[in-house]
Amino acid sequence: MGRSAQGLGTKATHATVSAGGSGGAGREAPVSAPDQLQAPGSAQEPPRRNLQSTMANQISMVDYLVLDGEPHLVANVCKGCGATYWDRRNACAKCGKQEFDTKKMSNDGELISFSIVHRAAPNVPTPYVSAVVHLDGGGAVKANLVDVPADPEHVKLGMKLKLKTFVAGTDDDGTEAVAFGYSPA
Repeated sequence: MGRSAQGLGTKATHATVSAGGSGGAGREAPVSAPDQLQAPGSAQEPPRRNLQSTMANQISMVDYLVLDGEPHLVANVCKGCGATYWDRRNACAKCGKQEFDTKKMSNDGELISFSIVHRAAPNVPTPYVSAVVHLDGGGAVKANLVDVPADPEHVKLGMKLKLKTFVAGTDDDGTEAVAFGYSPA
């Protein structure tokens, strides 16, 4: 999802959560210039979450999916203004502050936007439902819907959804890459 900037562990990703729980799309801040990047372990580097499951040989596909215990999403919340982001930030795009807390996000939400995708990259099965889910308690996340047919008769705005993890692939050593989507509640 993101690429490493000069191998220093800073990622530029495209999923954001809107501040204040309004459910609107967030804006992505530009990637910092190379001279502003912090090396892993520096004072600006936040504590790393355990992305690896206690179950043998599983690893999360994204930094904000935590697999320990009941799988859940964790966002970074600006201490200055409360803006919420899925990815690690050097500074808040809304207020410029540089201090963040982490917040466990709800696994439940409501469908606020969707598109049924019929054309995709090679080897990506279609059709599928790309969606924006407003999470209970605030925030929004873009994800695919799972366990529901990709047609308008089965996908309705306002439908209640629940986080669901699934194995997206397995490497040659047997390590499973775990992704997430949302299924009808």
